[in-house]
Amino acid sequence: MASDFVYGRIPVLECLKAQKRIARRLILLEGGKKQNEFISAAQDIPIEWVTRKELDYMTHDGVHQGIVLEADPIPLLNLDSWLEEAQNPQSLILVLDSVEDPHNFGAIARSAAACGVSAMIFANDRSAPVSPVSMKSAAGAMEYVDLIQVTNLPRALDNLKKKNYWVAGLDPDGEKILCDADFTGKTALVIGNEGKGMRPLVKKKCDYLVHIPISGPISSLNASVSAAIALMECVRQQHL
Repeated sequence: MASDFVYGRIPVLECLKAQKRIARRLILLEGGKKQNEFISAAQDIPIEWVTRKELDYMTHDGVHQGIVLEADPIPLLNLDSWLEEAQNPQSLILVLDSVEDPHNFGAIARSAAACGVSAMIFANDRSAPVSPVSMKSAAGAMEYVDLIQVTNLPRALDNLKKKNYWVAGLDPDGEKILCDADFTGKTALVIGNEGKGMRPLVKKKCDYLVHIPISGPISSLNASVSAAIALMECVRQQHL
């Protein structure tokens, strides 16, 4: 099985703490500072000390902060199997339709983990890959949210509906203001592409569309910012 290189202090530490996947090797910068926390968290994992040049090569000049972890790839789950095993009646799911920027993907995953999202669903194509870049942007959050990759997103939304999820799409022209929608039950929130929004067929599958009211001179928000705002409203309602 191919390995991933997780890099950066927070992503590596969260990967070690979560134990969601098998860690193979902790790689540290020779003479690096503040390494004891990682050495302690590694437990029985082999540790190597290498040069900065070697770390730069492993991470393709990523911002590794002198810390790299070689681990099994993060697991991508099957939707049908996940739905059979899901137990939380108040489950909140995030669906990404063609979110292509890995930094956005990672930032959305971070908000999802902070808001208690059970799973993130995204398609095989037209989506940012689960990569070292997106994992670095997520700052360890992908270790705590189930990642589900599907071949057909509209069909996946149909399957969610069969399991009594309400599908809400975030759209600038949505008929409901975000805070007026009901997110107290099982909810699947759909976030569209950074520029084009949701594809027509995905939008058609939504039970309703919601929009974030904007009153300032800027007429649109970044996809990850929009996702964070919408998720916080879901959390607010589910914790009333």
